[in-house]
Amino acid sequence: MKNLVKKNLLKLKPSATLQINEKSKYLIEQGKKVFRFGFGQSPFPIPDDIVSTLKKFSDRKEYLPMQGLPELRKAISEYLTKRTKIKYAPDNIIITPGSKEAMLLMHVVFNGEIILPAPSWVSYEPQAIIGKNKVHWIQTSRENNWFPSGKDIERVAKKIGNKNKILILNSPNNPSGTTCNNFDEISKIAKKYKILILSDEIYTDMTFDKSYSSISKFYPEATFISGGLSKWCGAGGWRLGFFAVPENLSQFMKSLKTLASESYSTVNSPTQYAAVEAYKGDYSEYLNKTTNILKSVGHYVFNKLKSNKILINKPQGAFYLMPEFLNKKFKNSSELCDVILNETGVAMLPGSEFGFKPGKMLTRLSYTDFNGSIFLENTTLNENILDEKIEKYAPNVAEGAQKLSNWAKNL
Repeated sequence: MKNLVKKNLLKLKPSATLQINEKSKYLIEQGKKVFRFGFGQSPFPIPDDIVSTLKKFSDRKEYLPMQGLPELRKAISEYLTKRTKIKYAPDNIIITPGSKEAMLLMHVVFNGEIILPAPSWVSYEPQAIIGKNKVHWIQTSRENNWFPSGKDIERVAKKIGNKNKILILNSPNNPSGTTCNNFDEISKIAKKYKILILSDEIYTDMTFDKSYSSISKFYPEATFISGGLSKWCGAGGWRLGFFAVPENLSQFMKSLKTLASESYSTVNSPTQYAAVEAYKGDYSEYLNKTTNILKSVGHYVFNKLKSNKILINKPQGAFYLMPEFLNKKFKNSSELCDVILNETGVAMLPGSEFGFKPGKMLTRLSYTDFNGSIFLENTTLNENILDEKIEKYAPNVAEGAQKLSNWAKNL
């Protein structure tokens, strides 16, 4: 039979992050030493009290409200209000099976065009294609921390004209590991051209200077916020996210709820009860220790790699770095990553998966290939973590970074 698949879906391929994870697993099973720098997953255990709450409610099998458990939406509302100083009421929050699903719902509901800074997370563009929303890429620079300037956004906004527009921002950023320092400038342009903002805040609790910054503080009336448990809490496999909508965009929330009711129905009950504990409990010590470890490991890798052959920004949050290899030996960043994997065992993702032009030799490196449970157990609060400790408790990261550094010297 012909034409079974819709044309807009034919050019889509499986997520690059999931593919590199599967490829790394396969190579390891074949006996090859692989440094798993390609998949962005928290190495740390979920806090005990949150796990205990999940176990306590593991027998809850009833369907919960489609929009989400009221106690959970209230807890997230208070969490957001405390951080942003802006009230996102419980009725303006929907619970989803991961923030990825929340953003997919947004793309399907939204009638307009999408503005994406390069670099952006690998799934933003495919989701826009699924939603049949045209994507406009903005090529950013290292000098601006890999975020767009107001002029960049204004140029694209003029091109789009009067159509509805959403700009997606993610800070700390996947894949660069940098944070946005020009929210005020961006918000002024967004207001001028009536651009909606999706603030993807899945990594916001993992900012290395321990400060919270969100464009919602500058532009609350048009900023959606997405978040969840997968990164700061280490619960990626639990699949729980949320999406918060400004009160003046209630029609958008109404359509999100309708779409949710006709797709996944509701998020599983035990995880929602556990999430109440996650958002109401005090996990500041856990976050301080895990973020300190990531900051220390990130700077260790940064110091190993920075050279006259590799350009790289200092890590500022999440668990990523974005090395750029200075050579013209390879046709594109995909070929570069394939060669590095074959010759060193270091698995990374090419910059072209994040919106960069293929000829730009950028890669994404996730420095999470270590046993976070053991590292956490052997780390004290506010400890100055020395290189020797990183080499002891994150040996794969240390060895992989050294191999990559040695390889680059021969370019």
